[in-house]
Amino acid sequence: MVKAAYLHIPFCHHICHYCDFNKVFFQNQPVEAYLEAMDQEMKQTVSTFPTKQLETIFVGGGTPTALDEKQLEQFLTSIRTYLPLAENGEYTFEANPNELTKEKLTLLKEYGVNRLSIGVQTFDEQLLKTIGRVHTNEEVERLVKLAKEMGFSNISLDLMYGLPGQDLDMFHQSIEKALELDVEHISSYSLIVEPKTVFYNLMRKGKLHTPSEDDEAKMYGFLMETLAKSNFHQYEISNFAKPGYESRHNLTYWDNEEYYGIGAGAHGYVGGVRRSNVAPIKRYMDLVGETGFAYLDQHVVTKGEQLEEEMFLGLRKTKGVSKERFEEKFGQSIQSVFGDAIAEQVKLGLLTDEDGYVRLTTKGRFLGNEVFQAFLGIND
Repeated sequence: MVKAAYLHIPFCHHICHYCDFNKVFFQNQPVEAYLEAMDQEMKQTVSTFPTKQLETIFVGGGTPTALDEKQLEQFLTSIRTYLPLAENGEYTFEANPNELTKEKLTLLKEYGVNRLSIGVQTFDEQLLKTIGRVHTNEEVERLVKLAKEMGFSNISLDLMYGLPGQDLDMFHQSIEKALELDVEHISSYSLIVEPKTVFYNLMRKGKLHTPSEDDEAKMYGFLMETLAKSNFHQYEISNFAKPGYESRHNLTYWDNEEYYGIGAGAHGYVGGVRRSNVAPIKRYMDLVGETGFAYLDQHVVTKGEQLEEEMFLGLRKTKGVSKERFEEKFGQSIQSVFGDAIAEQVKLGLLTDEDGYVRLTTKGRFLGNEVFQAFLGIND
């Protein structure tokens, strides 16, 4: 039974230099028509793949807070109509610090949104300009303070490291500043330079100067050490939460469970099939108008792929992969499928195999992608 939904708003008032998510400039876009198409896709999705109640909803982008109040209410009404959320459900909206007004926060609160994920990336204002962000530290502080005053008690900040021109001190200061704001959750990711981004073009010209691998590793080490001292539990490679504030929606992905994907470029996983929607806005709207869906690709996940996904997604979690849950889910012991690969990674000091869980060691967290590779192709 599907328990989660991801919805994608692709519009942005400004495009960041590192972003490779499906996004377009807001100006001159058919925003209302796009929201109507999302409404139609929601209706068709729950009709075709019914579920009783969702436990989590996550609205990402792009920039969901780029919508004006009227558009935002149109969108929130559609979600309320078609995607019923359990009483204790988690309902997250991504937000830019300079776009979320008191009026928009009031709307979000009224429609049941109870978690905000704020894209900060860095508290170094010169570095913000370097990466193409247009907000200020003052706007971050204002938004966090206002959101708390309005009753939002689950706030997450996104931070990045390994950015061009970023040194250890700059990253340390960003972490300290985030902690001063007394939020419940911090996500922190290293920069990955993706094709079709401003940074990719600069890199190809030899004009992108990022920290060394050693410095990036030191930033990650500082991140883990500092947040642990501040009562933040690292429950996934890049995610840290105060007790009870882990992102339940993101755990859906890492637990390899099913979810709806609504919107242009969105991905979903329902009925053992991974589906991705077309990304261009007009193509998305045309397809939804014709069929109610906008699939670019549908892939039936094989048994072998399910086993591999269970490992490389589950190992992202600090608690790791449960042997008992693995056997309940697949009717095979983890040892019979991946015993040799696990033993090899334990020998290298990258995994532990104890207390009924296979999990990354601290060393393994630094080399996660290499560990995950060890579980791919075994069941071909």
